Amino acid sequence: MKRSGLLSLIITALFTGLILFIGAAEPSGPGDFRSDQFLKSGICSNCHGSSFGEWDGSMHSNADSDFFYQATLQEYGVAAEAQGLSPEFCSRCHTPVGVVSAEIPPLNGSHLSEVSKEGVQCDFCHSVAESEGIGNAPFVLEPGDIKWGNRSDAESSSHETEAHEFYNDSAYCGMCHNIYHPVNNLTLGATYTEWEESSYAEEGVNCQACHMTPGIVGFEENPGKAASTGPEREHVYTHHFVGANAFVTDVMGESRHEKRAIEYLQHAAELEVTAPDSAEPEENVKVEVKITNVGAGHRIPTGVTEDREMWLELTVNDSEGRILYHSGALDSEGKIDPETTVYHTVFADSEGKPTVKLWEAESILSDNRIGPKESVIENLSFIMPENASNPINTKAVLHYRSAPQKHIDELFGERAYTVPVIEMATYPEEEKTSTPGFGTIGAIIALSLGIAFRRRKR
Repeated sequence: MKRSGLLSLIITALFTGLILFIGAAEPSGPGDFRSDQFLKSGICSNCHGSSFGEWDGSMHSNADSDFFYQATLQEYGVAAEAQGLSPEFCSRCHTPVGVVSAEIPPLNGSHLSEVSKEGVQCDFCHSVAESEGIGNAPFVLEPGDIKWGNRSDAESSSHETEAHEFYNDSAYCGMCHNIYHPVNNLTLGATYTEWEESSYAEEGVNCQACHMTPGIVGFEENPGKAASTGPEREHVYTHHFVGANAFVTDVMGESRHEKRAIEYLQHAAELEVTAPDSAEPEENVKVEVKITNVGAGHRIPTGVTEDREMWLELTVNDSEGRILYHSGALDSEGKIDPETTVYHTVFADSEGKPTVKLWEAESILSDNRIGPKESVIENLSFIMPENASNPINTKAVLHYRSAPQKHIDELFGERAYTVPVIEMATYPEEEKTSTPGFGTIGAIIALSLGIAFRRRKR
């Protein structure tokens, strides 16, 4: 090849690369927009009353006002200032309008407009034109008269519409439901990735099929109108965005969302118990409990699970009701029996010590959560007392709690809030009831299925 021809090819390649570089979208960042470029969600309710009513009071609508999140955010803010961490890291998912309009920082919310306080609100979601990857909210926004959605035939007298298949894709959820440490890139939550690597993804069951339809597990059609003036549709996505947070929804008085969170928890897992119904004195009695994730398209629990707790309580009685064996109980302070296996993620700080402060996390000490359609087996045993009488009765309960009571007491003061414990599954199966407080077998639990995702694609 002649030198002039080679030079021409190099110049063409460089020029093409420059064009591609210039044309590549960048995630929307602080100061790119003003908050008054986004509509308050109440305006959307004029035509989308059903969707607004479903969203109102949800964890998405309370993403910024969530008291538990706010307490943790203020702790993060102190660390961020001292260590030079990004002040927008958490807020980018919890008040995206506040971040792109540069109303964050400060993290105390004193500069937030009313629309920014709406958390993950209507006009933000429907102004997402594209995404630059998975995790840590790499959204590209185009607020204005055009509202983005999943329907190519949508028409509105109030605004223009633009269809994007992205709105039917789990990757849309993956923008915020995978979380990576802002400095060391450690995976802090990976709900999206857990789904992507599951059989649900292979079968084409996306996030929306479970979290944006009336069904508790799997897709269920929701016929109706997406807008009051629109046509009847065979299916309209719901906007409850239910996960498993029965703690925050309860405290904030959002009983509709609390109830659905409990229903999701109670359809996530099943228990199978193998145990003898009789034994001889001094015999070593063995009990096997199989826990299966039957209803969640991701691990249980999921999201940022350093605080969340799922554990098994096992009680064995003789025919006269005397307790022969008991594990997994809560004491008077709300602490789980220390010998009990707790299913969650344990992060370690720079010294290798466990921490629930995500900004301190530098490694993962353990992660024993249960994947989609996977099972774990717990083997327990006890010696049959001489005075015990047959038959033996065995009861197992799978519990969930959003956070240890001790952590909530440290944040808000002793017993400012009682973290509910929820019975996810029981053996033998029985009608599940929930009562606040610390029962040895039962109460209310809050499992946040919430958020974990695959490393950003670049």
